Amino acid sequence: MNVRKIAVIGSGVMGRGIAHAAAVGGFQVALHDISEQQLTQAVESIEKGMAKGVELGKMSSEAMANALARITTTTALRDAAADADLVIEAVLELMDLKVEIFKSLDEICPEHTILATNTSTMSPTEIGAATRRPQQTIAMHFFNPVHKMKLVEIVRGLDTSDETYAIARDVAVQMGKETVEVNEFPGFVTSRINVLIGNEAMRMLQEGVASAQDIDKAIKLGLNHPMGPLELADLVGLDSRLRNTQYLYEKLGETYRPAPILEKYVKSGRLGRKSGKGFYDYTK
Repeated sequence: MNVRKIAVIGSGVMGRGIAHAAAVGGFQVALHDISEQQLTQAVESIEKGMAKGVELGKMSSEAMANALARITTTTALRDAAADADLVIEAVLELMDLKVEIFKSLDEICPEHTILATNTSTMSPTEIGAATRRPQQTIAMHFFNPVHKMKLVEIVRGLDTSDETYAIARDVAVQMGKETVEVNEFPGFVTSRINVLIGNEAMRMLQEGVASAQDIDKAIKLGLNHPMGPLELADLVGLDSRLRNTQYLYEKLGETYRPAPILEKYVKSGRLGRKSGKGFYDYTK
């Protein structure tokens, strides 16, 4: 199957990033959200990101104009997905919400449409089982910021067909990404490792081993990570990180029990960059 149109469900940080990469990759993109204001902000963010690419010489003004012209937005799920060849869901990491969306997509989309979730931890098998097309359900885990990060984890569910996997891989490559093939297991490869490192860094912080700045500095300079684990958690959003950690704790056991400081920060509204405060203060 030749993928021409991609519907992206959810226009938050990940959804708008996927739409950006897909449009630059030459696909027609329908970006969906229930909020018109969120869609407006998403398009502004995409334009800003592309303009930076032009400024840095990574794309031409003409390429930017053509990519933006390939993006449409809508608050109607049917309008976004009714003629899509591939749908990529990028909503909150809540299984009930994802299942509800996939049931609706299964009713709306043509028989050939592949349904992908951008989940970083959850089961494409469970999501696919809610549809009549589990063989056409897969996880495509992009990384933030999507237009800069090279990797896409492509995660097979129990019933995912070889054809579905090959199409998802080819789409990611056309977006300029490198891919890894993962057989489904909670947390996949990257989230399983990343949550573990981040959770341990949070425990060290609450135990007074070192400051947030020095923990992150040690990991960056000593282990050559581009970003410290506490900085990264702030970027992802501490509420999102808590949901992921709780899911892995439920599925994989005690090793992934969320650090108490993470739960405390989320309850207090300290969610990271998006709220202005997390492990760091972004209001200064």
